[in-house]
Amino acid sequence: MTEQAAPPVAIIETGVPPAPVAGRHGSFSHMICRAAGLRPDEAEIIAVYRGEALRPPSSYRAAIITGSPAMVTERAPWSERAAAWVRQAVDEKLPIYGICYGHQLLAHALGGRVDYHPRGREVGTRDIELLEPACNAPLTAGLPSHFPAQLIHQQTVVELPPGATVLARSDHDAHQIVQYGDGVLSTQFHPEFCTEIMATYLAHYADRLKEEGFDLDTLKAHMRPTPEAQALLLRFIERYVRTRKAA
Repeated sequence: MTEQAAPPVAIIETGVPPAPVAGRHGSFSHMICRAAGLRPDEAEIIAVYRGEALRPPSSYRAAIITGSPAMVTERAPWSERAAAWVRQAVDEKLPIYGICYGHQLLAHALGGRVDYHPRGREVGTRDIELLEPACNAPLTAGLPSHFPAQLIHQQTVVELPPGATVLARSDHDAHQIVQYGDGVLSTQFHPEFCTEIMATYLAHYADRLKEEGFDLDTLKAHMRPTPEAQALLLRFIERYVRTRKAA
């Protein structure tokens, strides 16, 4: 009897990086697969921003929602369809990891509120502080109390959905890691970004960042590797993908 293939991980692609970033480092989906150690045959990339349709949540063993240059507050039809799918997937207890736009979309889908951050953009390698609930959470237990992560965002989760638990913050953003029960977690930062990706973003947005009052030399000086941030993505895959596959 032929062994049935395990269901794939849904990579819900909500946009593409700027051309200079994509040209050097690939799409958000490719960055995520590289950082998470996912093989091509383990993932199904669904470009929802192009109108591609997700299959029912039961078709996947987990889902990862990517970042995007779009804004959740635009309420684009494709984004609202993805939000409805997320609500169904959470009801069906599918493990989900949301990243940046995915972090905000998850909060929006579950009843929270997203808007532009009142203090403006957060960008560069920033310090993430774990909060007390993180000590016993499956994906954050054992991580250092402070660790660096790569960020670039203007919008944020301004109001949490009911039942959400904040696991980490930064000095700029109060909702850096949010957990929605076992198996559903999101990060405002990008665990899939390395210093080379962050450097390409800074170069691409250099003029805009200067206009917003950022010192590029300072941002570049603070750039450093972010293995603990990447570890969250790796832990998600190990706990909710590899274990499920083996079960």
